[in-house]
Amino acid sequence: MSEAKRVAVVTGAGTGIGKAAALALLKDGWHVVLAGRRAEPLQAVAQESAAAARALALPTDVAQAVSVQALFDTTVQTWGRVDLLFNNAGVNAPGVPLEELTLAQWKDVVDINLTGMFLCIQQAFRVMKAQSPRGGRIINNGSISAHAPRPNSIAYTATKHGVMGLTKAASLDGRKYDIAVGQIDIGNAATELAMRMTQGVPQANGQIASEPLLDVDIVGQSVLYMANLPLEANVLFHTVMATKMPFVGRG
Repeated sequence: MSEAKRVAVVTGAGTGIGKAAALALLKDGWHVVLAGRRAEPLQAVAQESAAAARALALPTDVAQAVSVQALFDTTVQTWGRVDLLFNNAGVNAPGVPLEELTLAQWKDVVDINLTGMFLCIQQAFRVMKAQSPRGGRIINNGSISAHAPRPNSIAYTATKHGVMGLTKAASLDGRKYDIAVGQIDIGNAATELAMRMTQGVPQANGQIASEPLLDVDIVGQSVLYMANLPLEANVLFHTVMATKMPFVGRG
């Protein structure tokens, strides 16, 4: 990895986990490309950092191959390389019974959570294997849903299980290019979207219960830890979660 300039691409960087990771990387000295569909939140994150000169906001739709290619082309044109991709962009579908989920809702989740993640991995591989020094790191946001579903979450759960397959396959295929690929699985980070959990969410047994959250900045530090490993080491799967969330147990 280049010591003089470490360059990261963070997708879904405008809010939540992506924002926390981007700010942690910027504070640590990284140059960070902030990617997301809306320009305003990306620019707000850049300005929030004391290192705004090392932040570049690039509106991107990860579900569109042309948009993803432009993201990586612009990153290389601006800063010369890509050392890290935090593959974080994702969406959920409405929490309805699976028989009521529309095909359009299903496809929207698949296009962003699975196809979008693949497109970003593909472009990162193309850059990382050709640059000098060669290689880099990819961290995929898998989620606890890569391991266990919540009720009425078939699209999200299916795509996050698919992310685990992407991580394993890309980790294997990246070896020959010095590309380390790992996955972070996050449980109940305190983002705007997750705050509803404190008011009560459906459990596997049909009950409604509130769930504890963890500070999203802890997740940012987890991403930073993985990012700063030497390329000879890889965290293949990293689970960071609220200690008392109802994940490990029967419901």
